[in-house]
Amino acid sequence: MNLTIDDAKILLKKHFGYEDFRSGQLEIISHILSGQDTLGIMPTGAGKSICYQIPAMLFNGVTIVISPLISLMKDQVDNLNQIGIPATFINSSLSSGQYVKTINNAYNGFYKIIYVAPERLNSERFLDLLQKIDVSMFAIDEAHCISRWGHDFRPSYMEIADVILNLPKRPIVTAFTATATVDVKNDIINLLHLSNPFVLTTGFDRKNLYFSVKSPENRKKFVIEYIQSHSDVSGIVYCLTRKSVDMLYDTLNKLSISVSKYHGGMTDKERNLSQEDFVYDRTSVMIATNAFGMGIDKSNIRYVIHYNMPRDLESYYQEAGRAGRDGDFSDCILLFSRADIVTNKLLIEQGSSERTHSIEIKKLNDMVDYCNTDKCLRKYILEYFGEMPSFSECNNCSNCDSEIEVTDITTDSQKIFSCIKRMHERFGLALVSDVLKGANSAKIRSLGFNNLSTYSIMKDYSKDTIKDLISFLISENYISTVGEQYPVLKLTSLANDVLFNQKKVFIKRKIEKLSDKNSKLIASTNYEDFDTDLFNILKDLRMSLSKDLGIPPFIIFADVSLKQMAKFYPTSSEEFLYIDGVGDYKLSKYGKVFLDVINKYLSMHNVKKADITLSSVESSDTSSVVYDNDQSYEHRLKEKSHKEDTKIVTYNLFMEGKTPDEISNIRGLTLNTVQNHLIACFENGLPIDLNNYIDMDAKDLVFDAFRKCGIEKLKPIKDALPSSISYFDIKYFLVCFKKEEEIF
Repeated sequence: MNLTIDDAKILLKKHFGYEDFRSGQLEIISHILSGQDTLGIMPTGAGKSICYQIPAMLFNGVTIVISPLISLMKDQVDNLNQIGIPATFINSSLSSGQYVKTINNAYNGFYKIIYVAPERLNSERFLDLLQKIDVSMFAIDEAHCISRWGHDFRPSYMEIADVILNLPKRPIVTAFTATATVDVKNDIINLLHLSNPFVLTTGFDRKNLYFSVKSPENRKKFVIEYIQSHSDVSGIVYCLTRKSVDMLYDTLNKLSISVSKYHGGMTDKERNLSQEDFVYDRTSVMIATNAFGMGIDKSNIRYVIHYNMPRDLESYYQEAGRAGRDGDFSDCILLFSRADIVTNKLLIEQGSSERTHSIEIKKLNDMVDYCNTDKCLRKYILEYFGEMPSFSECNNCSNCDSEIEVTDITTDSQKIFSCIKRMHERFGLALVSDVLKGANSAKIRSLGFNNLSTYSIMKDYSKDTIKDLISFLISENYISTVGEQYPVLKLTSLANDVLFNQKKVFIKRKIEKLSDKNSKLIASTNYEDFDTDLFNILKDLRMSLSKDLGIPPFIIFADVSLKQMAKFYPTSSEEFLYIDGVGDYKLSKYGKVFLDVINKYLSMHNVKKADITLSSVESSDTSSVVYDNDQSYEHRLKEKSHKEDTKIVTYNLFMEGKTPDEISNIRGLTLNTVQNHLIACFENGLPIDLNNYIDMDAKDLVFDAFRKCGIEKLKPIKDALPSSISYFDIKYFLVCFKKEEEIF
């Protein structure tokens, strides 16, 4: 039977309603119909499934589709049955009765396409079915899962080649994926034993997607403001951890934003309902871990925000590619924080094998370079996937569109290179940064680095700025990193050109010194930019409440909160919540009395107030007093003077069923103080169950941070961990860690 592309076009119109094929589909289908093994590498939204569904209808036998996700199978099968193509799926969601019925129907030729989870390839009953039916084609979807260089390696994919080899006759074998580097492509061909395959890469460029990398000081605030300004469209926010998903979901819910969430800690029923709400536009925002998205056919997603940096560019591009599948313009925003590097490294240490560890570290380094480069982001992605774009600037990414003028960082680069050289190219980014900053650590003194000419040579910069500069120089190949777990910095020939041959280094970024930042802070902090009369009235009110309750004034509200009240004049509960330091509890406890005073003041003085918004308050002066160990000196003296052991008072309230927040309110203590009391009781062996208040899933991450950072100071540990892991979590696990060390 000679099958032609005209036959395929008839089915395309009949079943799918399209007049012609998209770019790449025609060539792939033509080669499949001619009987040739085929590998199609096509970006998300390019229509990979039609490439095997149309030939499946034209072939005499059955097509077996290997698919990694149950949700993907169900969606595909439902869609095919709706348009008159007989299809089914076999996976763990079927009951035993449904499974037997499906197998029997397959024996009797009811289906043209059968979707199968790769794990089913170990089932004797399914393998027996394959021996007795006419299998015309094997189609492997998400084929990158077979490669250890891929981002979703699935060991069960390794069984596919043997199953095909043992069939009575060899079917045509086709494979499809959205993202594949040269290594992944070669793995797919070799591990699936594709025979002289036709390979087509339709191009990875998604011209309708706008790529940007941002490093906002407050990621949560950025996400809230972005979603609020795009409330009429659908979007996804990806997070690294379940806890971050829950935190963002709860925050957006309280702001009355239509939002769903999705992560592995939810039940199947909860996830399915959440997914349906989003797909059917009952909610506009999905907050999810990377467990969400593969096979989700929602075309009108207008933005994808990565709250954390993913582990590799394959994952990032696939997840970002879920935006704009309808071809309309969409945003892909990656929020980069240096802490994400540490988190991802810890996840790699926990989850990778010896065989994959070096691969995953290399891919992570490529991801970090993407976040640090100041060159065209689209060009970086395309070159990573083996394409050589003709442009140097796409004019459709944040780096190309940036209006920031280039900064000459030649002198700063020379300082960094000189320091690395004087440290004999034997140390990593952290220690080099400390030497340049002039940190006074025991390690630096013991190695004599405090005597180097480059010691403290960049003291006017923050440590993060120094690290960012070094990371940029790594991404631009002036510095190479050698080693995996503890990479050391080494200079390349490009660095030598800067040191000795007058080569200049430029960066498309503003580089600020600490002195610049301080002067800007002072200039922007206008202490007269609030109603001083109202401020003094509010201070008197605060003092009166302080005396009545027997607690320090700052426990009620910090000065910055009173200044914001005196600047924005909140007159309702909703507006009062916008003020720094005002949460639900303080609103319920102090809101009425403060609002009454403000409203009375406004009426007496005929003052007109401006509308309060989240951005207006947060962009005002938000400096606040920072106390050592989260407590003021006065507060610690007050606690010390208690006749009864204050920790036991806290402990007794907790054992009576009070939550830490409730204890904080009852005792007039900060929440941190209450948490410290409970940790001290736990450490001293008192029976206490804190599991409901601790992120127990974070234990391994925190323990790894202890081993790498030491346990003398908590701040470096906190900086090394995801922001979702609190000091309360860290202190609890520190006690556990010490107890385990004592045992062993």
